[in-house]
Amino acid sequence: MYKALVASFLLLIGSPALASDPQTPVKSVMDLAVALWYDDPKVEGQDYFDASRLDTLYAKSFADAYRDAAKHPIYDEASGPFGYDVITNGQDGCPLKEVNITTGAANAGVTDVKVTFKLMTCYDDDPNKDAISEVHFDVIDENGKPVISDIHRITDGKPDSLLKEMQDIAKNGGEMPQDEEDSPTDQDQAAPDQTQDKAAPAQNEKHNQAQEPAKK
Repeated sequence: MYKALVASFLLLIGSPALASDPQTPVKSVMDLAVALWYDDPKVEGQDYFDASRLDTLYAKSFADAYRDAAKHPIYDEASGPFGYDVITNGQDGCPLKEVNITTGAANAGVTDVKVTFKLMTCYDDDPNKDAISEVHFDVIDENGKPVISDIHRITDGKPDSLLKEMQDIAKNGGEMPQDEEDSPTDQDQAAPDQTQDKAAPAQNEKHNQAQEPAKK
């Protein structure tokens, strides 16, 4: 009886359902995000899209899109096409707090993995100190393992697409297409120095900002 129970347990832990936990690649990305925002020396110089991560955590279509976008770095010496942290969706922030990962429903082979965290807790005077940031990862099964096929940051209740952003960078050489640029309004002309929310820079600004995030 005991041997039968042990055999059943070994079969269970080796089953595809457990081996293909959609949270697996997301946890790996978030572990790095937490370490980076804590300035952990063990991850100094590492990136969400290092070659080893790109080939193991992301879908081939996502990895290919990144490689195409990376041909247009923000500066010649930059290692990638982004001038901001693609997980926190900004440059400013604090060590991540209250990181929670939950798995949602699967739809057409895509599982939604939701991540929430607090980014601004070290800014005592910031009205958004306790604001909760939200990121969604599309996870699919590719070659028998779960991989990330897109990342959606939520701003004002609306999701964006990091995959599309990378495709746009590759298509336009890092510049926003002319027909997508907003025409200046009277209000813009009256207040040309008005800045956008620091946690959600516009796509063209994202590509042109400095690579290193600012931490307090």
